[in-house]
Amino acid sequence: MRLLISRFAAIIILVIPGLMAMKGFLMMKDAVFLYISVHGDERVTNPTFQWLSFGGGLFLFLLGIGFLGGWILFRDRKRNYVGPRFKKKRPKPDGPVRTNS
Repeated sequence: MRLLISRFAAIIILVIPGLMAMKGFLMMKDAVFLYISVHGDERVTNPTFQWLSFGGGLFLFLLGIGFLGGWILFRDRKRNYVGPRFKKKRPKPDGPVRTNS
């Protein structure tokens, strides 16, 4: 039962950033669509772009995608699936170590 609850919690932790990224993408899409669609309306004299909605959507999108990308990179590093570019950097030793034998 404990394993089932922990897996469900892990899925919820991954679904929430995914929903945030989706909502952010939809907010950006709607802002661009409304700006383009208002140009065909003759009743509107001064079309304006919804910068606040677009910026909020961009923030949500980057936050959600950044969390998911970081989680995938962390998991792949732990399982040694990444290439040498993304492996953790190890400090180099200062110099040759001599042992007296």
